[in-house]
Amino acid sequence: MSLVRFVGLGAATVLALSSVSASAQFYLKHKDLSGAAVTGTEADIGQLLPGATTAEQRASVAWNMRAALNVAALQCQFEPTLLTVDNYNALLTDHKDELKSSYDTLTKYFVRVNNKNPRASQQALDQFGTRTYSGFATVNSQFNFCRVAGDIGRDALFLPRGQFTQLSLDRMRELRNSLTPWGDQAIVRIGQPSPATLPRFEKACWKGSEYNVKRCGEPLVPYAYAAR
Repeated sequence: MSLVRFVGLGAATVLALSSVSASAQFYLKHKDLSGAAVTGTEADIGQLLPGATTAEQRASVAWNMRAALNVAALQCQFEPTLLTVDNYNALLTDHKDELKSSYDTLTKYFVRVNNKNPRASQQALDQFGTRTYSGFATVNSQFNFCRVAGDIGRDALFLPRGQFTQLSLDRMRELRNSLTPWGDQAIVRIGQPSPATLPRFEKACWKGSEYNVKRCGEPLVPYAYAAR
């Protein structure tokens, strides 16, 4: 094989590998967190917007996804291969027009429902933003959240402009599922072990090394277990 052909093959291999989606392998087998697409009306995916139009509900989901990827950029830097910071910055550039449209739509919603009161409208919008961010704070399920957020952020890089809202609708359920703690699915856990029992230790309950069940009753379950 000539040197030119070898170099060409190596370059092709690098390109092929770079096109394969990389994911941090936190577990031998990840939990399947996929879910159906959402509409924005579900009570468990974010804050409800009473009286919102379909466009406003869609804007809310898109803004929730942007907030989640922002949180991931801050919380997931412990695993550099996820590229959560780079992907988030690219999102802000590639989809800036769609993100601005979503924000403007939400702003108009809060103006409308607050009777065009500027102060009340801004306060409601700020509260919405704060609660949206805090809804993605996670500790116990950080691995799953970071893995899923990293995957979504990477997919956003390859989206045509104007498609981020649809991606958000399609993947929001999966992202919300990632906030529930799950361990390695390759490890089989067989229930919780039965607690040990303890006999009473009064001298009257024993005859030599034999415990007198008739006199002192069955061995007791330790308090630490009994209280659970």
